[in-house]
Order: sequence, then C-alpha cells, then structure tokens
Amino acid sequence: MPTPRSLARPLDTTDFTARAREHLGVLYGPRREEVLRRLLTRLSHHRGALPPPGAEATAPLWSERDQWLIAYGDSLLDGDTPPLAVLEAFLEARLPETFSGVHVLPFFPWSSDDGFSVIHYREVDPGLGDWSDIRRLAARGDLVVDLVLNHVSRESLWFVDYLSGSLPGRDYFIEMDPATDLSAVVRPRSSPLLVPVPTRRGTRHLWATFSEDQIDLNFANPDVLLEFVGILLFYLEQGARVIRLDAIAFLWKRPGTACIHLPETHEVVRLLRAVVDHLAPGTLLLTETNVPHRENLSYFGLDRLSDGGPAMPDEAHLVYQFPLPPLLLHTLTSGEAATLASWLESLPALPPGCSYVNFTASHDGIGVRPLEGWLPPHEVEALLELMHRFGGFVSMRSDAQGRDVPYEINITWFEAMRGTRRGADPWQVERFLCSQHLMLALQGIPALYLHSLTATLNDLEGVERTGRLRAINRHRWQRPALEELLESRNTPTREVFLALKRRLAVRRREPCFHPDAPQRVLPTPPALLVLERGPLDDGRRLLAIHNVTDQRQPLALEALAAPDWHDLLADAPWSGDTSLAPYRSLWLVQPG
Repeated sequence: MPTPRSLARPLDTTDFTARAREHLGVLYGPRREEVLRRLLTRLSHHRGALPPPGAEATAPLWSERDQWLIAYGDSLLDGDTPPLAVLEAFLEARLPETFSGVHVLPFFPWSSDDGFSVIHYREVDPGLGDWSDIRRLAARGDLVVDLVLNHVSRESLWFVDYLSGSLPGRDYFIEMDPATDLSAVVRPRSSPLLVPVPTRRGTRHLWATFSEDQIDLNFANPDVLLEFVGILLFYLEQGARVIRLDAIAFLWKRPGTACIHLPETHEVVRLLRAVVDHLAPGTLLLTETNVPHRENLSYFGLDRLSDGGPAMPDEAHLVYQFPLPPLLLHTLTSGEAATLASWLESLPALPPGCSYVNFTASHDGIGVRPLEGWLPPHEVEALLELMHRFGGFVSMRSDAQGRDVPYEINITWFEAMRGTRRGADPWQVERFLCSQHLMLALQGIPALYLHSLTATLNDLEGVERTGRLRAINRHRWQRPALEELLESRNTPTREVFLALKRRLAVRRREPCFHPDAPQRVLPTPPALLVLERGPLDDGRRLLAIHNVTDQRQPLALEALAAPDWHDLLADAPWSGDTSLAPYRSLWLVQPG
C-alpha cells in the first residue's frame, strides 16, 4: 500500500465558519455568535495582507529536506552589527544549505526569562534588529516563531491597563481569592501560583504559572483570544511559516481541576488550526508541552478521530518528542537501549498531517517529567546525580503536596555526554555524535540547537551573572571567537560542527528520512538500537544502527543478510563488517 503523504488542506469559508462556530460554542456558549462575527471581521482585516493561497495550499507539508536550527536572536554577537543580521550572515557563510528553517526564539521586547516574558508582541527587540532582519531570515526558509500566549510581562501595556482599571487590559488577567483551594493545579515551577498586585482597587491576587513577572492571561475573555488571533496572523504576514504555541498546556484555568490540558485548551488549539488552514494553508502549528508522553501526544487530537470526530486531525500538525532527550541521555550514560526502544515501539502510527519534532537539546533544560512511566525513581535519581557530577544543575517544581520535585536538568548536551555512570571518559565526542545520529534517524523533523552544533560547554559564568540555572545552556558566542574555534584544528567545536554538517547533508538527500516514511524498531541486544525506515513505495529501506556503549559490539542482525546494502555515511557499498566500534552509527540503504 502506498505511504500516505501529508498535504496542506485548505478550509473554504463555509467549512471554516462551521468549525469556528463549533469551537467558539464550546469556549463561550451563548456569546458564540457575537464572538464569531468579531472573529470573521478580524480575519477580513488580515486577508489582504497575507499572500493568496497558491501551489503551497495543497503542497506537501514536509519532506526529508526539512531540518531546523534553534537559536536565540543574540546567540551570535559581532561588534555593533545587529545580532539577527549576524545570525543570518553565519548561516549564509557556514550553513547555506544545511537547514530548511530556523526557529528564532522570542525576539520581542521582554523583561525576564530570556524573551518568554513579552512586553510588546508586535515589535522586535531593538537590541536584536528589526522586522526586516526577521523577514530576511524567513526568506531563507521556514521561520518558526513563538506565540507566547499563556502569559505576558507585567511591564506590558496590558498590565498597565489592568493596574489603572482601563480597557482593554483591565479584564485580561485572572484574579483569584487567595483562600481558593488550588492544590489540584499542576505546577511547572516552585514559585507561588498567585501573585499579590497593588491596584487602584486595592491588592488583587493574579494567576502566575511561571513567575511573578509572567502574569497569565484570561482566555475565558474572548477579547484575549481575538487579540492573539491577530498577533498570530501578524507573524504570518512577517514571513513565519511555523507557529510554536508556547506553554499551551496551561492556557485555560478552572479552579478545582489540574488546570493543564483542559478541554477548552484543546478547543483553542483547534480554532487556531482552523484559522491557519483557512487563511494561510501550509502553515504549521507546533505545540510545546513538556509533559509525560501520553499527555504530549494528546495535542494531535487523535482520540477524536476514533470517537466520531473529524475525518482528519484538527489540532497541532507537530508535537515535540519530549521523552527523547532524557531517555537518550539515560541510554548513552547507562549503555542500555532497551528502555528507549520500548518507548519508540509505543509511538502510535500517525495519520497524514501529523508528525514529530525531534531534538536532544533546546534553550530549556532536559525535562524530567517525560520520564514518568519509563524510568523507575532510582534510575532517575542516578541520572540526576551523574549530571551534577558533569557540572549541571536540577531545576525544581512543586507537586500536589507542595513539595519540591525535579523538573528539568540544566546542562549543555555536549557536557551531558562527558561520560557514563563510571565517570568521565575519552569518548565524549563519539558519544555526542552517536546521540545526534540517532535523533536524526527518527521519524519526524529534526531540530538542532545552535549549541549542539558548536559543542558548547556549560556557561557557569552565565549562571552566576544572571542567577538563572537555564543560563548554563544559553551562551552568547562572540562570532570571531567561534570562527577561530571552527578554523582551528583539533577542537571539539570544529570536529562536531563539520561532522554534523556532513551528516545533515546526507540526511536531506535520503528519501527514507521523509517524516511520513514508516519507522520500526528491530529486535537487538540492549547494547544496540536499530531502526528501520521504510520500506518506501519503491521498496527502498534504510537501517540506522547505533552502538550505545563504549565497547565494540557484534552485528548479528538477520536484516543484514540481505544483499546490496549501501553505506550512506561512507558513500560506498557496505563492507559487511561483523562488529561496530563504540558509539559508532551506520546508515545502510537497500534500494528498491
């Protein structure tokens, strides 16, 4: 049977109106028709500013050529040149064809959390550049932009409105009696959930999921929803193709519940999906939900497909594989791939229009919650202790009993690969590259953090300077210093950068790495992880073989008995070796 392909599926006006009416009815009940009229009016104001749907309206959503870079707007600095221009120049000089797109982390004026506490949503931080710099990056390929919609900076004009009792911001936030029982609320932080705020009406307590500077927005007020629909469309007008819905899981609040993944939150995602399918087909929605595995997958909306819901998925196009980084970290530090293999085998077959974003490192830490159900507590503790030994930290959150429990590991991915449970060893670069090869072979779209490409060390000075543990993985390179390392022989930066650049070039030319190509885990001893990608419609298939240990391992695989394997990484017929060196990977292709 031919492999189904993911295509853009535009919504005409009639279908969009019907879907929007359904979603708004769930969200706002008797106000549905009023909010629908306002929504249609808002969309009409943006319709002329967006390019009319062309061939991309029914084009494939993705291909094997898709691979993204993740970077802050100021990850690279060079004198007085605007940092966004420095990033573009670096991509042009060093990686002109390597990446199909770039995720520029929040580039708006901000007050905390390195951009995720937004002051002005429609402005570019002047310290980074301006909208022309963003549009030039968008012209290079797919631009991923964060829609930070759960919360806003308390320095925003909306919050100033709230303090003075003025519209529109007066009703944009969630006031709560501090005596309310909120013990059921799932917390990603250990900070107080309610923040006291002095106003002209006296002290009020506002919902603040992440910090006292990041005040949650009230999506039960349709004005807030309509505001963010306009912001999303503005980003598309500036060239964005992928919209990352930041912290979306916490969007809707209802006291007495966990206030995470509520039905109304999913309804908001469905509405935003309908908006982009209608006005900008081919736009992708990516949900950011650093939660246990099954909860993460819920943002595809697959359960509704089997419950008499829509014929096709109508929530996110893409979700992050949040269990991948901590499980891969466990695999390579313990030398056993069985747990990772079990998780990969549990992944459901996705319908057309859904795929994963695979990553090992990002601007945040390595999440611990996604390990729930996969690693026993003593294994998690062993991993945390090892990361402490390698110079990392652990950030905490509050559980239902108010206790501090681990939330994420703060360390650069390169430093996390320093050794195994036995301690540091000489295999750091090889272990690191094995982790990247494995991630690149998985079904979905790979996203590489800039600091993975550059083998960046822990930025302990940044932690001390800012007081934030996440600064350990948010180093700002001076471009001349980075260029010197890239030109110098025998530096880990040069070795890793060139190796990954070569692997990415190979990957983007191989059709078996198409995000829609089937994936299967082959049975092996726990020292190996072997993935089959394909077979494709023409019979072509690929084996991705990984030795996750520091010992040479035998290659006694039944699949290798077949003839005509070609070694992609060596670009030669496979030699037929009977063993695999420590942390080595093979990408073997058998033509159809």
